Amino acid sequence: MALEFTTLPQLYAHGYDTVIDVRSPAEFAEDHLPGAINLPVLDNDERARVGTMYKQQSPFLARKLGAALVFRNAANHVEQSLSHHDGGWRPLVYCWRGGQRSGAFTWMLQQIGWRAEVIAGGYRTYRRLVNRYLYDDPLPHRLVALDGFTGTAKTEILGHLPAHDVQVLDLEALANHRGSLLGGRPGGQPSQKAFESRLAAALCALDPARPVVVEAESSKIGERILPPSLWSALCAAPRIEIEAPIDARTAYLTAAYDDILSDADTLSARLDPLRYHRGHEVVDGWLQLIAAGDKAGVTRALMQQHYDPAYLKSRRAHAPGQLATIAAASLDSEGIAHAASEVVGVLEKFVMSDR
Repeated sequence: MALEFTTLPQLYAHGYDTVIDVRSPAEFAEDHLPGAINLPVLDNDERARVGTMYKQQSPFLARKLGAALVFRNAANHVEQSLSHHDGGWRPLVYCWRGGQRSGAFTWMLQQIGWRAEVIAGGYRTYRRLVNRYLYDDPLPHRLVALDGFTGTAKTEILGHLPAHDVQVLDLEALANHRGSLLGGRPGGQPSQKAFESRLAAALCALDPARPVVVEAESSKIGERILPPSLWSALCAAPRIEIEAPIDARTAYLTAAYDDILSDADTLSARLDPLRYHRGHEVVDGWLQLIAAGDKAGVTRALMQQHYDPAYLKSRRAHAPGQLATIAAASLDSEGIAHAASEVVGVLEKFVMSDR
């Protein structure tokens, strides 16, 4: 009998040894349960072929072809990917809706002697639980936002906090994006569904009774959109603001964004559309600095003429409460570590005052 899961935390706590997604590679690439492995019983072309036959010829012929392909591929997985498992192995299997693909594969695993089960409703059940958790249910976590101008090393400071037993939610890591116009990272961003999967899993792993530090972001990180409940909680979260001199911010960002600053053509192409927001004269000035190879100059100009004004406008719109302002004299490794320690001190006082 297929296993029923009614909440997302219950599904994450399934207790099985391995989660197997038997959908096609294309379906798996768009989104999947965190930690699942992909053992497709129909590849992309086979799935399309069976679907076309179902619509254009007959359901019977499609099921007959599908069965042959499913068991052939399943046998190959058993001989190769699964051959190392002993008799006590307990896999949990799912497909699109907990139907024929996962049912056939699970039956074969059970006949071998493995204690395999299938998720009732398959991936559709999982997505329904993710949507409920992120879009319908109230966010149970108390957020504290790490705020400050662009270039104040907020992401690096955030990365130091878990070593101090502080809970963090790294949205930029989940979205694989540095959260700005120039923030693309190698590999590109996950799909919106995959981003939501990562986000839901990260939130479920956090203790709602303890504060969660998150970097202040806009409602979008690159092309990925924050769910409304999280965005609202982030807007209302008390702030810890990081301040640093413009020289320190320039040095930090010039090093952190050296990849894009070294690609003059791509950088110019990304900045050129900002003419409509900042004016031709300003953007022409940036392009001249890029052409001259002045990485620090264009970095400073972008902060002063684009990022800082945008930040101040956003702050005026939301006007969140502020717990503390931490002044970082430098943003080298020592300065970042010191700022992180000060954040920890502010959080300790915040927790004590909340009791």
